[in-house]
Amino acid sequence: MSDARRRLPPGQVETKKWPVLHHGEVPKTDLAKWDFRVFGLVEEPLRLSWDEFSRLPATDTKSDIHCVTRWSRFDVRWRGVLVSELMKRVRPKPGANFALAHAEGDFTTNLPLTDFLLPENLLATHADGAPLAPEHGGPLRLVVPHLYFWKSAKWLRGIEFLEKDRAGFWESVGYHRRGDPWAEERFEEE
Repeated sequence: MSDARRRLPPGQVETKKWPVLHHGEVPKTDLAKWDFRVFGLVEEPLRLSWDEFSRLPATDTKSDIHCVTRWSRFDVRWRGVLVSELMKRVRPKPGANFALAHAEGDFTTNLPLTDFLLPENLLATHADGAPLAPEHGGPLRLVVPHLYFWKSAKWLRGIEFLEKDRAGFWESVGYHRRGDPWAEERFEEE
């Protein structure tokens, strides 16, 4: 079996392009007014301006992405702040079991804390050597490469830590609560 076939989850097709899919308009971001918050069940809530966020230690990573609409793109190069680096600044309180990513336009997506805290997860500011384009979620996108790409929220503005799971935008209209591409967790009724 070829490397590409081993990396392609069931029901997916490899693409070299990066399709642009989202609900609503691409937001216009004024970085002078932008902020990023970590709140909810955390010992020390956090609010950072773009300048403050940009001074956090950055890391380069590479991952495959898998969209619920059945395309996959291999070897996307990312630059940004590892979730583990962010977690050095905030500590979830006992009882925090879920992370809810908040993005522009009241978009949210839910993640069990066990999925959110994986070492490869990133708050991305760059993709393929350039600042993350607005249509791909810039200035900041969550990247959770082991789950379908809707879990990698575009236009990220905050992370809320919760005791109980709360469905995000797509999950509230029938998308799977977790979204594992290897298990084809596309929709709840599947």
